[in-house]
Amino acid sequence: MPAPVPLPPREPSLPAELRAIGRVRVGTSPQPLTRGAGQTLTEQLAAQFADRIRQRLLAPGARLPSVRDCARRHDLSPHTVVAAYDQLLAQGLIEARRQRGFFVREQRVTLAAPAEAAAQARPRVLPVDATALIRGMFHGLSDKPAPGLGTLPADWLDLPMLASALRRVLAQGEAMNALQYGHPAGDLRLREALAVKLADFGVRAEAAQIITSTGATHALDVISRTLLAPGDAVLVDEPAWAVEYARLTKLGVRLLPVPRGPDGPDLAVMATLAREHQPRMYVTVPVLHNPTGGSLSLSCAHQILKLAEAHDFWLLEDDTYAHLAPAHLPRMAALDGLQRTIYVSGFSKILTPAWRVGFMAAPERLVEQLIDTKLLSTLTTPAVLEQAVALCLEQGSLRRHAERVVARLDAARHRTVQLAQSHGCRFVTPPQGLFGWIDTGTDTEALAQVLHDQGWLVAPGHLFHARRQAGSLMRINFASSQDARFWADLARAREQCGGKAATS
Repeated sequence: MPAPVPLPPREPSLPAELRAIGRVRVGTSPQPLTRGAGQTLTEQLAAQFADRIRQRLLAPGARLPSVRDCARRHDLSPHTVVAAYDQLLAQGLIEARRQRGFFVREQRVTLAAPAEAAAQARPRVLPVDATALIRGMFHGLSDKPAPGLGTLPADWLDLPMLASALRRVLAQGEAMNALQYGHPAGDLRLREALAVKLADFGVRAEAAQIITSTGATHALDVISRTLLAPGDAVLVDEPAWAVEYARLTKLGVRLLPVPRGPDGPDLAVMATLAREHQPRMYVTVPVLHNPTGGSLSLSCAHQILKLAEAHDFWLLEDDTYAHLAPAHLPRMAALDGLQRTIYVSGFSKILTPAWRVGFMAAPERLVEQLIDTKLLSTLTTPAVLEQAVALCLEQGSLRRHAERVVARLDAARHRTVQLAQSHGCRFVTPPQGLFGWIDTGTDTEALAQVLHDQGWLVAPGHLFHARRQAGSLMRINFASSQDARFWADLARAREQCGGKAATS
């Protein structure tokens, strides 16, 4: 079957989720309600909810706690809560739905006055959508560990290794690279080092097939903007990373969710969707999937390749967690020799999220078009940082660092599993990699609000579904979920939300 003809690149624009990152400051927990303060308890409670809604920390469509639950949580009378909700109704911030409760209304975007804008900029983070979770990932809610974190904790990273690599690059006479644009495809030294590294995974790629990017997310965006048009159908795993859903939706494509299990997607569902909707692409995390931790089995990867060939769609393989996984796990790019598969990875999960160095390895026929799209979005990428990453690869320091991280992560995972199970949580999929997918026994959107007030950033399960739905599942980061205080607070919060332990 002839290879699909790629569409011409279109002018890219950064999604609002990512533009928002630079504007967020470190957050703090909300102030407790105080009797005898300058405002009544009703006014204080209404102001707290209004503040969250205006900052979109409570998303449109989110359900507020029931009157009874809210009264119990804040030690108030139901009359006080009803009065606070009445104020929010009068302000047009919420709506009452008969026999269902109170829900956040969609707000029209208006230009805020300077004083109002300053008030709305107060830094607080509640993970109710992709935007809020991104903010929380990089800007702490409190001084407590963040179980919802998407990266390794800062103290797990090797700052001396990074500093040494930068010094050596500049000392080798490459300082002029900091003063000019880099090569459109990316630094050649890094691309050659990556070609060697990819061979460890069985992926055979020449340096000319590799294009660097500003992180793996940028690579995913470049590929999508090159190969997709508004209205195209795209197969996606469900559950999966919320940012990918948001990013693709903003491109105007139709998402086709495929249930994801420990060994890969539901192949029967995928086959049906491919037959009925003729998708243009399938986007997946093959190894240490976010949020379930599972990896593709060899047989599943083979069947996906057969479906892609039969229905003529691209495979976009996001191997973001490659450095935390055994090299022998199957990659579709290795099985098909980069014919229909485009491979993406980066270094934010193992070196530092601040450097934003990523890359894509693509079929030769797509390379120039992908470079064109990259140039429209970022011109080029920083050669100095790319050479520093290349040095870490060449000298073996990255490999040794990754080995230390994996050993530390194994110990953290063992401790976290014990804590989670002893506090009434159940793992839905086998614990592997960086993330755990757990059943808490209660609605995790409500649970996230309670834990937020105590300074804990968590990632409730609805963030990982293409269409918002309530549920009791939650993603945890094993590296940042070892604090016994978190699990004790979670168990108490579950009782407040009316849930029960999920152990089987």
